Amino acid sequence: MAASAASRELFTEGVRAVLHTWPVLQIAVDNGFGGVYGQQKADWMVDVVQQYFHDNADLQQCEVEDFIADLMDQEFDTVVDDGSLPQVSINLLQMFTQWQQGALQQLQHSIDSLTQKKSQRVKVTAPPTQSDEESDDETQEMECESSSPSVSRTDPPPPPPTTQDEEDGWTVVRKKK
Repeated sequence: MAASAASRELFTEGVRAVLHTWPVLQIAVDNGFGGVYGQQKADWMVDVVQQYFHDNADLQQCEVEDFIADLMDQEFDTVVDDGSLPQVSINLLQMFTQWQQGALQQLQHSIDSLTQKKSQRVKVTAPPTQSDEESDDETQEMECESSSPSVSRTDPPPPPPTTQDEEDGWTVVRKKK
């Protein structure tokens, strides 16, 4: 039983490696698409996906894709249309097949190669913003510039629009000519 539990944990690590290296899920988590608990939802998703594999026999790629797409939509308000779902599903199916066949070394190798890719991931952050003092000075400068004397217009300003109440209760706004 301990060997079975250990091997099942290895499959769970495989699911974690696939999902945590998937750019769509990482973008959703990094940008708060799942709310303040986005990272916890991503971790929960690992458990739900691995349980889905154990509860359903002979899963097809389209079934896995649909399941993950539904999870992303429900938990992260994200529709995945970048074409990555088939690859994620294939990776998960391959890992599950390796686990079922007892090819645990091959499964571990697959996990290691994915986690190496994750460690190479670069997170893009926004450039630093100006401090409040700098932005206040800039705002004051802009206000001063806008309060300087302006050049008078040669064109008269356009006339204000007129309104009329029609018989059906609608108000029609027309520009004076």
